[in-house]
Amino acid sequence: MNGLVKVMGFVVCALGAVGAMGAGKESTMSNAWNTLTPEESRVVVNKGTERPFVGEYVKTRDPGTYACRRCGAALYRSEDKFESDCGWPSFDAEVPGAVLRKPDADGQRTEILCAHCSGHLGHVFLGEKMTPRDTRHCVNSLSMRLVPLADSTNRFERAVFAGGCFWGVEYFLQQAKGVIRTTVGYTGGKTEHPSYEQVCSHSTGHAEAVEVVFDPRATTFEAVARIFFETHDPSQIDGQGPDLGSQYRSAIFYTRPGQKATAEKLMAQLQAKGIKVATQLEPAAVFWPAEVYHRDYYKRSGKTPYCHRYTPRFGGSP
Repeated sequence: MNGLVKVMGFVVCALGAVGAMGAGKESTMSNAWNTLTPEESRVVVNKGTERPFVGEYVKTRDPGTYACRRCGAALYRSEDKFESDCGWPSFDAEVPGAVLRKPDADGQRTEILCAHCSGHLGHVFLGEKMTPRDTRHCVNSLSMRLVPLADSTNRFERAVFAGGCFWGVEYFLQQAKGVIRTTVGYTGGKTEHPSYEQVCSHSTGHAEAVEVVFDPRATTFEAVARIFFETHDPSQIDGQGPDLGSQYRSAIFYTRPGQKATAEKLMAQLQAKGIKVATQLEPAAVFWPAEVYHRDYYKRSGKTPYCHRYTPRFGGSP
């Protein structure tokens, strides 16, 4: 099999025989998981496949996050969904760390599963050249639920970090396990709807910052904050490398008291190592998204940060 079969004149991805029941059974259970219908259980637990072109999410383009139907963990972003005409929803990237791959029982394909609960999602195919990433996650609609973008911060957690040029901060944070979405912007000042030029004039009080939405089922604020502290110099005041000015200050704009307490703990650990931490802690204020040309800068340009790099400060690796 090459991952594609003909069904009723259409090219569809070979997730398995329609209606087939897999031999796999779930190895663990959790009272926190959602109750599945018999049809959902056939797909998610017993590795079955829904019929092509009938799934709820085959054609939808609504913005949001696709979460595991069984455990609720974030799996895919709507931005990474594309039309493949295969009969099932297709994505060319997953939320970092959200999807496991393993050889399928048929010995030919690669199965994909939720990394949190091992629920069956579908199969992944490489080398088809359908998108620049050259990857197609072929997923059953019955394995997912779409969390609308407007509901994301109710279902997931939000944090805001500033540490120099927001291009570099975003570059590292958007690769972190469990991070669903990042947005560059401005916060901590007084001017409404600021422009980049206004922020650079030092008249707004805003810092260049990155808003992060992450899945607390997959990671923690502490894990994300550690990456923040290890990918910029938290001891530099009003600047980062060659970028100087208050808009480049190091700051965490906490969205809940627990984030402040965790940040204080990490800062104390760094100070105990002799690092004079200049990072400011401020309650989250209005976050103003930056101009479109600033968003996903390094991802779009294919370059790497010039003023941010990974420096282990807590031990371990990123």
